[in-house]
Amino acid sequence: MKILGIESSCDETAVSVVEDGVKVLSNIVASQIDEHKLYGGVVPEIASRRHCENIQTVTEEALLQAGVTMEDIDAVAVTYAPGLIGALLVGVSFAKGLAMAHNKPLVPVHHIAGHIATNYISHPELKPPYLCLVVSGGHSHIVEVLDYTTYRVVGRTRDDAVGECFDKCARVLGFPYPGGKHIDNAAKTGNPDAFSFPHPKVTGGEYDFSFSGLKTAVINLVHNNEQKGIALNVNDVAASFQKTVCEILTEKLMGVAKEKGYKKIAVAGGVSANSGVRESIRKACEKMGCELYVPELCYCGDNGAMIACQGYFDYLAGRRADESLNGIATLSLEDL
Repeated sequence: MKILGIESSCDETAVSVVEDGVKVLSNIVASQIDEHKLYGGVVPEIASRRHCENIQTVTEEALLQAGVTMEDIDAVAVTYAPGLIGALLVGVSFAKGLAMAHNKPLVPVHHIAGHIATNYISHPELKPPYLCLVVSGGHSHIVEVLDYTTYRVVGRTRDDAVGECFDKCARVLGFPYPGGKHIDNAAKTGNPDAFSFPHPKVTGGEYDFSFSGLKTAVINLVHNNEQKGIALNVNDVAASFQKTVCEILTEKLMGVAKEKGYKKIAVAGGVSANSGVRESIRKACEKMGCELYVPELCYCGDNGAMIACQGYFDYLAGRRADESLNGIATLSLEDL
């Protein structure tokens, strides 16, 4: 079964063709990073306009690379929630028109479920139930994956997502957008014990995250030293910040795993590409005797393959949409 997956929830126009949920035949991504870099972050209006300009061409390239036509496609899957509403609407509208024009089933896919599904591409042997940490620019979740289409969220951020925290701290340190990879690179040559940053706790949510206080601590450190004329070692700040993030994520994730008895752990989302995060969780899993699954780097960021993959499982579960499908800016996995 071949699924065409369309992703446009933020600033990547992505389309992919995936066979039987795991075999990627094509994965085309039109990135807008260079343009948004001028503003230090994603500008929603610009993102939406670029999706309008790119989506037809990207779809044609995905079909061409896969060596198929729309007649060979069994269903069209599309991200409909959550995300930037203008960006989502471009993908949803295009997918509805494409599905109707070619008389194909339309499958609505949750963006976070798509991130989780990337591990089925990289690790076809992975099967639910397992525990997954989803960390990206817009999301920080600890999710029990009960089966391919059923989830229980046991931890989530109360304020900033960890990826946003990376980007904001990178900006104050003088790194360009997106800042996560620059902090990761700087941390490799810095002293992770040079600075002590807070590990915020959240009342009433043992496994919930809070990153706004950590972000503020880094920003205040930099600004206070600037005002005093004290030069900071940027690499040391980056290493200390990244170490703190890794400790927070690992502690929460492994705490859930221990409490609920999970021995299979997965990580997904853009921040799963961070070498420090991967290594910290790998060591913790090794210590607890857990199996760890992380996606290939090419599937960590937003892409169409993850939507086509999850769309395959949603299709098998009987999920369908009609011409009334709309984009939804905020929607919990548990509300599917």
